[in-house]
Amino acid sequence: MRILVIEDEPGIADFLKEGLEEEYYAVDVAYDGKTGLEMALTNEYDLLLIDWMVPGVSGIEICRQVRKIQPDVPIIFLTARDTVEDTVFGLDSGANDYIKKPFQFEELLARIRVQLRPKTEKPQVLQLADLTMNLQTHQVFRGEEEIALTPREYALLEFLLRHQGQVCTRTRILEHVWDVHFDRDSSIIDVYINALRKKLNKNNRTNLIHTIHGVGYIAREP
Repeated sequence: MRILVIEDEPGIADFLKEGLEEEYYAVDVAYDGKTGLEMALTNEYDLLLIDWMVPGVSGIEICRQVRKIQPDVPIIFLTARDTVEDTVFGLDSGANDYIKKPFQFEELLARIRVQLRPKTEKPQVLQLADLTMNLQTHQVFRGEEEIALTPREYALLEFLLRHQGQVCTRTRILEHVWDVHFDRDSSIIDVYINALRKKLNKNNRTNLIHTIHGVGYIAREP
């Protein structure tokens, strides 16, 4: 899952980036409204966190512009405004939710999970053959054995499992699993794929992550 944070206070922005990455999200940060709007309209994000008072282009205007192009992307406002009128105005501008500063990080995580929840209720588990991933506990099992993954390995596997049966190109993997500031050398993907295979395929288990040469990877049963 890839999140864009548009926040002009470096301390808050860096705190959000670090905390969200610890929760297995890929996070991009923009420190002004103009840059944030360009990133939001250029890249594909699963959710936007926008400071209402960000300089350059206001959070309200960012929300309105994004809604014209991407009507379904979840948007959460971060703001010190707390009147009923402000809340209504923000939601009417296209935001899905609104959280007042200062906020508890656990509350923000809960609000993010709500916005990223599938529109039709499904178990928060991804499964392929005997491989299961619990999205709430961040646990991964192969059969009865729990597999310990790093945050980046987990994020990569989650992306592949969410798109199982589909070819995931290197570009899409980089965009959703690594942040926008990352070196675009896609060879790093091979390193992580190999690490995942070693962990998931030990004890001669069937390989579930297949290479599509010259394109990318696909998660599927043989």
